Amino acid sequence: MRSASLPLRAAIIDLDGTLVDTLGDFTQALNAMLQVLQLPAVEARVVERHIGKGSEHLIARVLQHVGAPESLYPQAWDAYQAAYRELNGRWSSVYPGVEQGIAALRAAGLRLACLTNKPGEFARGLLAAKGLAGHFDQVFGGDAFERKKPDPLPLLKTCEALGTPPAATLMVGDSRNDAAAARAAGCPVVLVTYGYNHGEPVRGVVDADGYLDSLAELGDWLAR
Repeated sequence: MRSASLPLRAAIIDLDGTLVDTLGDFTQALNAMLQVLQLPAVEARVVERHIGKGSEHLIARVLQHVGAPESLYPQAWDAYQAAYRELNGRWSSVYPGVEQGIAALRAAGLRLACLTNKPGEFARGLLAAKGLAGHFDQVFGGDAFERKKPDPLPLLKTCEALGTPPAATLMVGDSRNDAAAARAAGCPVVLVTYGYNHGEPVRGVVDADGYLDSLAELGDWLAR
């Protein structure tokens, strides 16, 4: 049930695992990186567990998984960035219900921002490639602020950019990172059940004001 202390005026939406299924992009870019480093490839199920805390975390965990030394990180970073820039959006797809969910938020008169731990360059490119860019008043990547989710700072800064107080700004995400950031910032939060969340379920496990099996359910949730 919605429990915002103020009428909602805006919504902040996560990208990977919420709007777009980007597991294929991540896996392809990481394996291109590993090929450059002459290291063994990883499977998508391994990659999925580490999505959500930014590129730095993802690369470090994948290197650890394949037993590579930490000294390879700078070279891995450069190889990953080059690969991702080349294939961004090619192996990803918009989740069913996203357009309906965004339409419901707009119909409710809410301003919209996309906030992701993905680098801003890649976030803007992906939204444009998938026809979603025009829906958002603001787009902030993981390199926009000093800290990333689950720290509340990105949400607070995004609320400032939207001109809305946190209590009137809904966070829509797919993981405990989104929920923790929202709770610390004072934003109400709903989580989709189909995202990544490090391979763990969110419904009834991660503290949130609601759980959605599809963003198409947002209209009904807002009406409660």
